[in-house]
Amino acid sequence: MPGAPLLAPFSSAIGTVAASDGGFRREAGIAYRPLVEPLALYIHWPFCAAKCPYCDFNSHVRDRVDEARFRAGLQRELAHEAALIGRRPLASIFFGGGTPSLMAAETVAALIEDATFFFDPLPDIEITLEANPTSAEAAKLAAFRDAGVNRASLGVQSLNAEALGFLGRKHDVPQAISALEAARGIFPRLSFDLIYARPGQQEAAWRAELRQALALSADHLSLYQLTIEAGTQFETLYRRGAFALPVEDDAARLYLATAEEAARFGLKSYEISNYAKPGTESRHNLAYWRYGDYLGIGAGAHQRVLRDGAIHATRRHRAPEEWLRLVEAQGHAAVDVETLPPLEVGREAMLMGLRLTEGIDPKRIEARAGLAFAEVVDPAMLAACLDEGYLFWRENGRLCATGEGLLRLDSMLPLLLR
Repeated sequence: MPGAPLLAPFSSAIGTVAASDGGFRREAGIAYRPLVEPLALYIHWPFCAAKCPYCDFNSHVRDRVDEARFRAGLQRELAHEAALIGRRPLASIFFGGGTPSLMAAETVAALIEDATFFFDPLPDIEITLEANPTSAEAAKLAAFRDAGVNRASLGVQSLNAEALGFLGRKHDVPQAISALEAARGIFPRLSFDLIYARPGQQEAAWRAELRQALALSADHLSLYQLTIEAGTQFETLYRRGAFALPVEDDAARLYLATAEEAARFGLKSYEISNYAKPGTESRHNLAYWRYGDYLGIGAGAHQRVLRDGAIHATRRHRAPEEWLRLVEAQGHAAVDVETLPPLEVGREAMLMGLRLTEGIDPKRIEARAGLAFAEVVDPAMLAACLDEGYLFWRENGRLCATGEGLLRLDSMLPLLLR
């Protein structure tokens, strides 16, 4: 690449979105047909045993939770949304949080039963539940499998005792190892999370940690860079100078080392922060990144669903108790429902799709947005990104980010999109 780089390098974090259902839109004399696709269902359990100091997710600590009421609330909101959407194929269910493994297995089973009653589950439906590796929660893994969960996602975060303490995790290294080993024997598919770019983290130690974790559970790895999020305990400590994060180049080296170590165990990068053996990619998360239909229920849940020829974005009330009050009063807790303009649909589809190694299909974006691809992307900036080697066209017509492009994705996209 001759000359100065177009964009400065950076490291990206994880995102989310999704949508689909029928009808035609006509723009500039061209008829576009929105894609009808299977549905992905997200169910949010907002409660945690403790709030991690780095976490800005919609999670809450309560001394007591009336699980029966919250289960009934989730069931009622699911029924309400199913009535609006209609009968659809169901590709995946994802129990996220919060800490879904704090739920009783009976709650998980009831929600799976309802979801597969309202929608038509695909024969290979993926049902994931996030779990923490504490002894109490790990002891429930077999019950979750009996309830219908066929994929576990363990919040390991680290196999370093000092790092676990710093991150405020409630499990220790032996518990994490024990949970990984137990889950490996219970679930046909298993994923785990790790956090990198921690204070003082060295590449050699990170590689050793990765190898240990991958040897225990080499199916799927979700990688999270430690960043300082507004409103978290870490934000306060960081501003006080209590700790420092690795500089950009060091964080990039840790990120690149992850791909090398994952490859030793047969895991390939299929998304900017996710690695999997072929065939074990998260089908649920692929629905976000491929901008597929996504239904979200529970406190703070978001969704993108194509209905009546347009994509509708919905956000639910974040506070668990207020969410429950609204659901009990009116059947749902949607506080923000918006029909997305075509250009916003195209932008979201690009933001999500370029995170994937497979990239994006311009024809798909045209079908989703009802706009020509040239109306979504700035042609001059696209040409510049291609010339700089940040993007490239595959022979199958898909637009993809190169390795250098992925490192600059957050900087590049605002310039690339109209």
